[in-house]
Amino acid sequence: MGAGSSILGADGEWGETSLGDMPESCVAAVLLYLDPPEICQVARLNRAFRGAASADCVWAVKLPANYRYLAALAAAADDEGGGDGDGNGKRFSLAATKKDIYARLCRPTLFDAGRKEFWILKNKGGLCISISSKAMTITGIDDRRYWSHIATEESRFHSVAYLQQIWWLEVDGELEFCFPAGSYSLFFHLHLGRPYRRMGRLLCATEHVHGWDVTPTRFQLSTSDEQQATSEYYLHLHEQGGWKLYHVGDFVVSNSDESMKLKFSMMQIDCTHTKGGVCVDSVFIYPKGYKPEKANIVCT
Repeated sequence: MGAGSSILGADGEWGETSLGDMPESCVAAVLLYLDPPEICQVARLNRAFRGAASADCVWAVKLPANYRYLAALAAAADDEGGGDGDGNGKRFSLAATKKDIYARLCRPTLFDAGRKEFWILKNKGGLCISISSKAMTITGIDDRRYWSHIATEESRFHSVAYLQQIWWLEVDGELEFCFPAGSYSLFFHLHLGRPYRRMGRLLCATEHVHGWDVTPTRFQLSTSDEQQATSEYYLHLHEQGGWKLYHVGDFVVSNSDESMKLKFSMMQIDCTHTKGGVCVDSVFIYPKGYKPEKANIVCT
């Protein structure tokens, strides 16, 4: 499509028109069919596209159905943490334009005393949640003979729970949240071996890795509306040295205005042998079918 084309004027003479002559309402109708990154790109074409690309009617359909609930959490987090709102010194407000609300929700928002985090995907607006190991109940976590918290840049929360050795492994967590209607997948983010850096290189200490190939580790998920999922995996030694997303199961949200409670767990309670050498980082919840870039997903 060219920047301009010839048209027949009212006086019967040929004239010139361009994209800039299109009414903003017509441009906005076209932008409804584009993804958010594409809308931002075409906004550079001219004034008409730039104006239409900021219209509330365009961004309202891109936002999650319960964006007001999410925006209220984001605004409260900014106020509590003294954040800079949009990252440029402008405080975020619920009265902001739909475009600004979308941009704010794409940035991670911490909640539950900084132990949980949510954000929406830039391209499709789907909701994602991450839950730190510090928000979970871990058997023996206070006994340094078994567990320790390790500071690491490999985690969104800058800390992971590292198991040296234990007979009874049980990690439980829960979340109550208003999800936008849709289907979601839940994953445990784990690493066999203890990651560390030396001379700028990421290395892995494996001296404590044992016991995971004797009995499978069981993962479970249940929801407040009685959805359930179970999966089992052998954490094989050849999986050392890399983070894995272990798929626990999927669940469906039908009402964006109702809070759903999730319970999830990771267990290996065969007490005939010890097991150790695993890092528990967090639990991730993604829109079903979404695969994070460079993620190593393990499914049944």
